[in-house]
Amino acid sequence: MSKLMASSLDAPDASMVPFDYQPRTRLVFGVNAVEQIGELAVEISAKRVLLVTDPGIVSAGHAGRVIGLLEHRGLQVVCFDKVEENPTTQCVERCVEVARLLSIDTIVGLGGGSSMDTAKGCNFILSNGGQMKDYWGIGKATLPMLPLIAIPTTGGTGSECQSFALITDQHTHQKMACGDPKAAARIALLDPALTLSQPPHVTAASGIDAIAHAIETSVTKRRTALSLLYSREAFRLTIAGLPRVLKSPADIEARGEMLLGAALAGTAIENSMLGAAHSAANPLTAHFGTPHGRAVGLMLPHIVRFNSAEPAVARTYAELAATSGISSPADPSAVAAEKLAVHLEQLLDLANLPRSLKDCGAHNGDLVRLADEASSQWTAQFNPRTVTRTDFQQLYTMALT
Repeated sequence: MSKLMASSLDAPDASMVPFDYQPRTRLVFGVNAVEQIGELAVEISAKRVLLVTDPGIVSAGHAGRVIGLLEHRGLQVVCFDKVEENPTTQCVERCVEVARLLSIDTIVGLGGGSSMDTAKGCNFILSNGGQMKDYWGIGKATLPMLPLIAIPTTGGTGSECQSFALITDQHTHQKMACGDPKAAARIALLDPALTLSQPPHVTAASGIDAIAHAIETSVTKRRTALSLLYSREAFRLTIAGLPRVLKSPADIEARGEMLLGAALAGTAIENSMLGAAHSAANPLTAHFGTPHGRAVGLMLPHIVRFNSAEPAVARTYAELAATSGISSPADPSAVAAEKLAVHLEQLLDLANLPRSLKDCGAHNGDLVRLADEASSQWTAQFNPRTVTRTDFQQLYTMALT
């Protein structure tokens, strides 16, 4: 038996967790693959298309290019280009209003995770009526949904390979995870060339987010032998690709590694969920406006150290670290896990991302409230080590110094 297989079987329950894998999203990958958007839309019988994107993507010229390619194939297109970072229920409602102008039959999400989430949120309401809060949870949509083509322009969220929309309630600021198999993209179109226009801070934050997805999915309680394949490959690609992209933004091969790695990590999320780093990050976004990738990256090294107290989890971290050259295969698991945490901190420094909650505007007096909210986050239940309100407060305290 190979060392890789042995470590998989040693991991907590991974090899025996049952799963029912039903791939829903076709992946089309390659430089300039976006040129296929018109053909792909016609293949799924699109006639009237809603393009969901943000002002930055419009400025970069990507939206106009996609509209032109769709119209060249005789399709009608209406564009909602007002997507906000961490989209709210109000943003989704405005998108729905635009969609209804054309009685659309297909949606194209173009941009980062916020564009994908807005597109999915719009799809829920347009297809099934009601409000976003009606779909908070899993499987709340009772009617078929419109086909979605997802075109990411960042190597980060992997939302193009997930069936969840993360939408913030406009009034309570609570992040709602609205998931349904019918919401998954029919096609994910992965073109590394589209990511060349990312501003450096977006490249950094989205890249750390992708790495966090690969790490968290590798140890969750719901991980399976199948999801681990995606987690490991996603980690291999992103942990090597991010430093290269940060140092050489025009490196198209490294851009491809980040984009594909993010998509594979998104597939892993779909099959294994996430953990405490995301639970700890969401309150930072809600209260301090900390962009998601920055918040997750800040908390991730602390969560790795916290989870490493479980020997089986430490072994999984050690495997990731060893296969990527962060540690030696001869290192004890605890040592390798610590090297992984240190490496993540070094990546944050390289990416010029915050290492302290003080950089986000948080103070000692905020920690109890943050811990209360983190402990109630949905993903906390999937963390491999039970994490309590007190644990979150201690984690935030460590992140504050």
